[in-house]
Amino acid sequence: MIISRTPLRMSFVGGGSDLPSFYQKHGGAVISTAINKYVYVNVNKKFDSGIRIAYSKTEEVSSVSRIEHKIVRATMEFLGLQGGIEITTIADIPSKGTGLGSSSTFTVGLLHALNAYNGQYVSSEQLGADASHIEIDVCGEPIGKQDQYAAAFGGFNLIEFNPDESVVITPIICARETLQQIEESILVFYTGITRSASALLKQQSEEVINSISKQQTLRSMVDLTYQLWAEIQKNNTLAFGEILHENWMLKKGITAGISTSDIDQWYELARKTGAIGGKILGAGAGGFLMLYAPPDSHPAIKAALSMLRPVDIGFERLGSRIIFYH
Repeated sequence: MIISRTPLRMSFVGGGSDLPSFYQKHGGAVISTAINKYVYVNVNKKFDSGIRIAYSKTEEVSSVSRIEHKIVRATMEFLGLQGGIEITTIADIPSKGTGLGSSSTFTVGLLHALNAYNGQYVSSEQLGADASHIEIDVCGEPIGKQDQYAAAFGGFNLIEFNPDESVVITPIICARETLQQIEESILVFYTGITRSASALLKQQSEEVINSISKQQTLRSMVDLTYQLWAEIQKNNTLAFGEILHENWMLKKGITAGISTSDIDQWYELARKTGAIGGKILGAGAGGFLMLYAPPDSHPAIKAALSMLRPVDIGFERLGSRIIFYH
C-alpha cells in the first residue's frame, strides 16, 4: 500500500500568464503558495487482475482502456500500468471547481503514488512536467502549468514560464516575520459556487490570442508579479494587498465571467470593512474568495460576509510526498 499527500495551492498574482497562448510568446510568471489542505491518493495491489478506482464515484473495470476517469486512464497508460490495482482518493476540502488547483494536485499525487508503486523515485521537477503533459497534451485540458508545479514543489514561490516550455521555480526569500504577517493577514471564504475552470480558461485563451489589449493586460499582470516579488524581499507587507487589488482589477477585464455581480458585491463589502486587496482564486466565477487585510479587521470582514463560509488556510512548505510506503 502506498499513500501520497499533495498540497493544494493559492495563487496571488500573474494567473493566466501560465497559459500556452500567452507564455509561448511573452513568457509568464506567477506568485503562489502551497497550502495546508491536501489531496490523498491511496494505491494498493488488488487481489484479482481488475482495476478499482474510487473518487466521487466508483469504477470497477477489467482494463485500463475502460477507465472513465480520463486522468487516471491517461496516467496509467503513461506509466505502462495494467490491472490488479486499486486507487482511492480523498480531499480535505471540495475538490472540483473551487480555484485551488485540485485537478492538477490530484494528477501530481496520482503520478507520485503510481511511480512509487512501480518502485520508481521521481523528482518534484519531473512530477510537475509529467502532470502538465498528462493534463494539457494527453487529456487536452485548456489549462496552464502553475498548479502542477505548485503542488509538486510546495512552498511560497515565484514560478516563471518560458517560451521554450521550461519552468523555473524560485523560492521567495524574506524575513520570517514578513512571511508570518502575510499568512496572518489572509482571509479565505468559500462562496459555495463551483464552476468549470476549463471552460473559463478556454474562453480566456481564445480571447487573449485575438486581442492585443488583453495580451497587454496579462503583461501588466506579469509586471505586477515581479513588483510583488521585489516588495516581499524588501519586507514591505503593505504592498502585498495593494498589488493583489491591482491584479484583480486587471484580471476581471480579461474575459467576461471571471467575476459576477455577487462576487463584486462581496469584494466591495470586504474593502469597505478593512480589506486592502484580494481576488477569486483560480479561473474565477466562484470557488474561494481570498482577501488580504490587517488581522484586527478580520472580525468586521467576517461579519460583513456572514453569507460566506470562512476557511482557515495556512502556507505549506512541502510539496507532494509519499507519506506511507509498504
